[in-house]
Amino acid sequence: MSLDIISFVEPQPPSLASPCVNVCTMDKATGWCLGCARTIREISNWSAKPAEERQAILAALPARKTDLAKRQG
Repeated sequence: MSLDIISFVEPQPPSLASPCVNVCTMDKATGWCLGCARTIREISNWSAKPAEERQAILAALPARKTDLAKRQG
């Protein structure tokens, strides 16, 4: 008889919050939101994306925000 009454599961990655800042205006030249720097596709299904994909998007945002700031002058 096994005494293993507790089964262990792999920890799940923490949920990654949306970077939305409620400034939902799209830049026509880049297709990025002026608030969060994501595309419509990235915004529309954020919560359905795997954590790895959300992490990759989040990693791209600082460079996008810098580019947007330069474009706005």
